[in-house]
Amino acid sequence: MGTFRVEMGIGDPEGLRYEYVDALVDSGSTYNILPASLLRRLDVQVRRSATFRLADDRRVQRELGQTWVRLNGEEYIAPVVFGDDEAQPLLGAVTLEIFQLGIDPVGMRLIPVEGLMMSAPEIMISK
Repeated sequence: MGTFRVEMGIGDPEGLRYEYVDALVDSGSTYNILPASLLRRLDVQVRRSATFRLADDRRVQRELGQTWVRLNGEEYIAPVVFGDDEAQPLLGAVTLEIFQLGIDPVGMRLIPVEGLMMSAPEIMISK
């Protein structure tokens, strides 16, 4: 599958200020990864630290927060990883799901997809 980039807006926690990045679409990455300096400039707070496995199987600790993300004119709060300041911005799988977007690898674009809502059959409770 080829790779492609999209413009992604990263907002401050109130959703009032946005900075835009050219993000690599990476469905193999769980969360969005952004330069820590960008997130700190927007006053995004660290909520916790988490362990992540890299493509070469190494494990690293990174700080994790959440803030507003803008894609295709829509805005939702999504998790963000505080990456190294030289980190390539990545658009990860969780945000794709939040926005109900899929990947068209041939057209190299994001496409709308239906959300899944699977439920167990109703269980009858006798009194």
